[in-house]
Amino acid sequence: MLSMKRRAFINGLLFSPLCDAALAADPLAVMQETPIFADKVKAQTLPPVARRIPEQPFVVKTFAGDDGPGRQGGQLTMLVAGTRDTVLMTVYSYTRLIVYDSGFKLKPDILESFESKEDRDFTFKLRAGHKWSDGHPFTTEDFRFFWEDIANNADLSPSGPADELLVDGKAPKVEIISERVIKYSWEKPNPYFIESQARAAPLFLFAPAHYLKKFHPRYTNAAGIASAAKGDQQGGNRVQIFRRVDAMFINDNVDMPSLNPWVLTTPPPAQRYIFVRNPYYHRIDEKGQQLPYADRIIFAVTTANLIAAKAGLGEADLQARYLKIRDYTFLQNSAKSSGVRVRLWEFGSGSQLALFPNLNSNDAEWRKLFRDVRFRRALSMAIDREELNQVVYVGLATPSNNTIMSRSELFKPEYASKWANYDLPAASRLLDEIGLTKRDANAIRLLPDGRSAIIVVESQSELTEEADALKLIADYWKKIGIKMLVKLQTFENFWLRTTSGEAMMTAYAGMFTAAPTPNTSPREFAPTMQGGLQWPKWGMYIASKGKQGEKCDMPEARKLLDYVKEWEDATDEAGRRGAWEKILQTNADEVFSIGTVNGIRQPVVVGPKIRNVPKEGFYAWDPGGYFGLYQPDTFWVTP
Repeated sequence: MLSMKRRAFINGLLFSPLCDAALAADPLAVMQETPIFADKVKAQTLPPVARRIPEQPFVVKTFAGDDGPGRQGGQLTMLVAGTRDTVLMTVYSYTRLIVYDSGFKLKPDILESFESKEDRDFTFKLRAGHKWSDGHPFTTEDFRFFWEDIANNADLSPSGPADELLVDGKAPKVEIISERVIKYSWEKPNPYFIESQARAAPLFLFAPAHYLKKFHPRYTNAAGIASAAKGDQQGGNRVQIFRRVDAMFINDNVDMPSLNPWVLTTPPPAQRYIFVRNPYYHRIDEKGQQLPYADRIIFAVTTANLIAAKAGLGEADLQARYLKIRDYTFLQNSAKSSGVRVRLWEFGSGSQLALFPNLNSNDAEWRKLFRDVRFRRALSMAIDREELNQVVYVGLATPSNNTIMSRSELFKPEYASKWANYDLPAASRLLDEIGLTKRDANAIRLLPDGRSAIIVVESQSELTEEADALKLIADYWKKIGIKMLVKLQTFENFWLRTTSGEAMMTAYAGMFTAAPTPNTSPREFAPTMQGGLQWPKWGMYIASKGKQGEKCDMPEARKLLDYVKEWEDATDEAGRRGAWEKILQTNADEVFSIGTVNGIRQPVVVGPKIRNVPKEGFYAWDPGGYFGLYQPDTFWVTP
């Protein structure tokens, strides 16, 4: 609740014709009512802004763009390819308990503060007076509800709490200290806990209890749940209904309260998704204006392959999704008549395109070859990355292994260059050393069992640039006696064939964790999760706690698991940095995946009326959620 003294103080200032200049530096002292809500406030159907924001709001003092504090109002249109893209609003909004700033430092956002003791005890303090988008108080009851009634509900969470909430298989002790303070504690350090909150897809620790209790069997009977469900929420059992309405991340339920800057108002399916500003949003600027600046965000649905053309013609106010570097020349030419500005941000990926030899391949002969580091090194050295960069990526990328980028404080040049220099003679010598000296009539090397060395690379992308890159790589490999064939798959088949061991090798984007800090989780760089295309069965084994997949039986890969454990057990940043160095060095030495180039430029189209979008930026899934790193709630629209 807002204190009586503060409420009287602020309301007096809001409606006073004069304001002491000495107070102008305090944004709370000069709070301005948001124009779009003025009539509702006047009609008393919505509280004044001073009673909508937390007592200690998040005050934005620096802006990623050059246009400083902006003006409230207007709308901003983006182009999307379908209903599934409503998730982008959660990603772009980047409203989290804890967030990364543009320097990749962690700071409280939804939280007023957080404290960590030895990475074992964590205390979170909420902002007094913070509310959900429907005006209901946001308190530790929302955390209790999530922990007791979702994470530890056998029906809703059959596998129990998420891995990041377990240390040696043990869940934390969760203590509700007050309506604003909650504490999580473990017997041993949990370095995943804080950084998991700042991800593009965060580990949610809370949910709107006042809304979801209507659909939860502990609080509502079957008839009540059925009555509360609407439209396509109906049907199925109570668990299915609950999962459909609990759309914290997917963001496709118009009835679910939110803490994001904009809230969905259009039920799917639709051709235009309208997100309107959250009247209770917790961020303000130094001029006393509640954020976000834009009143509405429109997601206009269109065909994916038309998005570049439409963006160039000015049909999008802000667009990066579905744009590629091949579109840059067209966009620049279109900008001359449409007035849009085209910027080139650095795309955050360990490799724009990487090749993943399946170390869990069902084919015994190929599995043996792929597990021989000499073979992986030979394939890597046979790629002319400089030429690939010039031909496919118009020279706007950087030749590199599939590793972290130079903007990471952990980066060392050797991680990018080791075994990545173009050297056909050295590559051929390694293949000869393995014993692949015999060739067929087409000069393709023969495997020990007499088959020609033909690698089928499976891809799920129809992008022209990826097809062109793979064609070039096939030409390079042919020079060392290895034939490559590309097999296009649907994403579903691509994934099933990889995890089952049927796929020999896959082509996909490189490491998502491209700019880590010592405190960032290194699990993507080791066989710890299902998504690792070079070791899917080993990752599945870890992810399923031994119920599926296969236990890692390759010593070189097992070392990575040891180093991840070393990172987990480290008690300070220096220890975690040391573990990261071993992980990155091992990946560079062993070439578990074969990178091509990174640092490619991502076209970003900015409409002529949009302000505060940085001229240069880092466009990545993690850290920062693409636009989220630069606080899109501070982008504004000119009249």
